[in-house]
Amino acid sequence: MSSHISNKRPQPDQVLTDIADYVLNYEIKNELAWKTAHYCLLDTLGCGLEALTYPACTKLLGPIVKGTIVPNGAKVPGTQFQLDPVQAAFNIGAIIRWLDFNDTWLAAEWGHPSDNLGGILATADWLSRTNIAEGKAPLKMKQVLEGMIMAHEIQGCIALENSFNKVGLDHVLLVKLASTAVVGKLIGLTRDEIINAVSLAFVDGQSLRTYRHAPNTGSRKSWAAGDATSRAVRLALIAKTGEMGYPSVLTAPVWGFYDVSFKGNEFKFQRPYGSYVMENVLFKISFPAEFHSQTAVEAAMTLHHKLKEIGKTTDDIKKITIRTHEAAIRIIDKKGPLNNPADRDHCIQYMIAVPLIFGRLTAADYEDEIANDPRIDPLRDKMECVEDPKFTVDYHDPEKRSIANGLTIEFNDGSVLDEVTVEYPIGHKRRREEGIPELIKKFKINLNRIFPEKQQHTILDHSLDYDKLINMNVNEFVDMMVI
Repeated sequence: MSSHISNKRPQPDQVLTDIADYVLNYEIKNELAWKTAHYCLLDTLGCGLEALTYPACTKLLGPIVKGTIVPNGAKVPGTQFQLDPVQAAFNIGAIIRWLDFNDTWLAAEWGHPSDNLGGILATADWLSRTNIAEGKAPLKMKQVLEGMIMAHEIQGCIALENSFNKVGLDHVLLVKLASTAVVGKLIGLTRDEIINAVSLAFVDGQSLRTYRHAPNTGSRKSWAAGDATSRAVRLALIAKTGEMGYPSVLTAPVWGFYDVSFKGNEFKFQRPYGSYVMENVLFKISFPAEFHSQTAVEAAMTLHHKLKEIGKTTDDIKKITIRTHEAAIRIIDKKGPLNNPADRDHCIQYMIAVPLIFGRLTAADYEDEIANDPRIDPLRDKMECVEDPKFTVDYHDPEKRSIANGLTIEFNDGSVLDEVTVEYPIGHKRRREEGIPELIKKFKINLNRIFPEKQQHTILDHSLDYDKLINMNVNEFVDMMVI
C-alpha cells in the first residue's frame, strides 16, 4: 500500500513572510536605534581597520583573480581594492570580524550583528557607483544605517529563543539570513523575491561550529561571517533574476530545515521585529575578547591593580574562582594547550591571566610572543569556573541582559581577596553614557593605524556628526576611507 506525497505547492512559511514584510514595510522611528546604529557603524569600520594590520587577515583580501578591478564596483575601506559586491562583502565582512572586537548579541544564540555590514555596505556602494554611471542618484548613508538596524533585528530576534549552537550550527547562519533580506531590499527585490532569496539561504548547507571548538579551533571563525554575508549578496542577486524559491523550506517533512538541521523543532519568537536589537546591542569597547568574558577581564584589570597595591604577584596565587553564567562555561571554559590566537580569544582563563599579569588585554596579546610567557599557563591551571544560577537567569532576562562575572583570588598563604564582580560591561546599554566616549576614542585610534592625519580629520569631520553622515552619498563616504 503506497502513501501519496502531496505535490501541491504550499504557501511560504511564516518565518519567511515575516522577514520579507518587516524589511519592506517597517518604519524605524526610535531615535535611540538610529543613533546607536551611527555609533555601531563607526565602531564596526574601526574594527576592520585594525584587522588590516594583521597579515593573517590581509592575505585573504582582494579579488578572487589577482589584479581584477570592477568598474563601478564596491571599494573596501582601508585598502585600494574595488570589487564586485559579492567579493567586496567577503572582504569587508572578514576585516570587521577578524579580531573579535565588533558588537555582540547574547541570547539563546549569540552572534555579532554588525557582521552584516559587509554585505550592506558593499551592496550600497556598488549600487551608488552604478547609479551615478547611469545618471541616477546614489544611495544615502541613512539607508546603510536602516539596513544595519534591520539586519541586527532579524539576526537578534531569531537568536533570542533559538539556539543553533546546541544543534552544532554556527551563528553565521543568522548573518546570511539577515544580510540576504536587507540586501534584497537594497537591490529592489519584490516581496516574493525576498521570500525566495531567504528560502535559498535556508536551503544552503549551514556552517558547522567545528572551527570554534577544541580541538579544531581555528582562524575560519574570523572569516566565517565574511563568507556568510557575501553568500547573502550572491543569493539576493540570484533571486533578482527570477530564480524560484522553496516556500516550505523550514517546515517540509523530512527534507525541511527543521527536520534536517533543528531536531524537528520549529523556531520560537519572543517579540515581533522592530528595532529592539540595535537599541540593546553590546559594544566591545575595552577588550578584544569573546563577550562572555568582557566583565571577567574588567574584573581582572581591577585585581591587577589590587595585587600591585598589596605587593603580591600572580606567583602568590593559589586559586582563582570564576563565578559566571552557563553560556560562558559552555563556550569559553577551556583547559589544556591553546594552539593559536583563535583558540586563546575563546578561553576565559587566558583572557583573565593576561590582564592579571600585564595589566592589559589587546589583540596582540593573543599572538605567540605573549602566549609563550611561562607565567600564563600555570596561572590558567589555577582557575575554576563555577556557574551562578542567578547570573544565568539575569543573562536571559530581556530587561537585564547582564553578562556577569565575579573573580575571587586565594593566595598561597591562605588569605583571600574580596570577590570583584562586574555585572554589566562598559559596552552594555546600561553603561552607554560611560561607553560612547570610549567607543569614539577607539574609532580614532583605529583611524590612526591606517590613514594620514589630514585624512583622519576629513573622516572624523564627516562621520562623527550624525546629521552630516546620514545625508552623505554612500560612495563619497567610502571614498573617504580608501587609502
